[in-house]
Amino acid sequence: MASAQPYRIKTISEYHQLMGLPKPEHPLISVINMESITTMGGAEITSLFFDFYSISLKRNFNAKVKYGQQKYDFDEGTMFFISPGQVFGIEVGEGTILNRSGWLLFVHPDFLWNTSLAKTIKQYEFFDYSVHEALFLSEKEEITIVGLIQSIEQEYRSRIDKFSQQIIIAQLELLLKHAERFYDRQFITRQISHHQILARLESLLSSYFNSDEMVKNGLPTVAYVAQALNISASYLGSLLKALTGLNTQQHIHQKLIDKAKEKLSTTGLSVSEIAYELGFEHPQSFSKLFKTKTSLSPLEFRQRFN
Repeated sequence: MASAQPYRIKTISEYHQLMGLPKPEHPLISVINMESITTMGGAEITSLFFDFYSISLKRNFNAKVKYGQQKYDFDEGTMFFISPGQVFGIEVGEGTILNRSGWLLFVHPDFLWNTSLAKTIKQYEFFDYSVHEALFLSEKEEITIVGLIQSIEQEYRSRIDKFSQQIIIAQLELLLKHAERFYDRQFITRQISHHQILARLESLLSSYFNSDEMVKNGLPTVAYVAQALNISASYLGSLLKALTGLNTQQHIHQKLIDKAKEKLSTTGLSVSEIAYELGFEHPQSFSKLFKTKTSLSPLEFRQRFN
């Protein structure tokens, strides 16, 4: 059973101590070879969260990571990004001896203070992806990532000087840029599963717009759509952007406009009645959105069919 209250690890040094590792070379950043972690596991889920960023490259990991309601078995060359405050769990079967290899890279937000990465790191949406949306690396991509991680390790283990932080920040930015590139590649190479998600989205929106949900609850939110598809909102937005050029909100609006056009061209309902059926309390809000998306008012669009 998962504990009701997740365990909070405030510092990188605290993590090292819990895992029986030597003190980190630097209190705000650490690179850990996963083979050096020899913690025991019981038949339970340990729920925890960090006050720092975690970037992991896992291989041969015979345990399950749990994030939200999803469990994920890590495979060869899999990366996962966790931002401060994200709750996750490790489930290990009873009597299991942990076998794992790979790398852990921890970065405390204080290390980023007053650097360009302090502002831009929140733009990397994969820190908000769920566990089953991990990054699967090719052999060549894994070599690139491991090389960058080891370069960071080498730099912070060397004599610290006034250039150390700048060099590590530059290497971190390069690692994140590569991860962003590899995720974009994953969106393309996993076309079958991702286009299935797109088809499910279209089906979900069609069902919603053809039901009385619009009148009762208004437009579906991004959070509602993501939850219904069992995907994190960030991953869904990135996926749709890569496949179609539109984010989730834009897809919702596009479906709304398509439904509005259908009603304007095939029914005698007034603009106010159509606005109400589409979940708008105020017809003016509907007319404004329609004109923004089509460059025509609802009446101007209708007149084209008369």
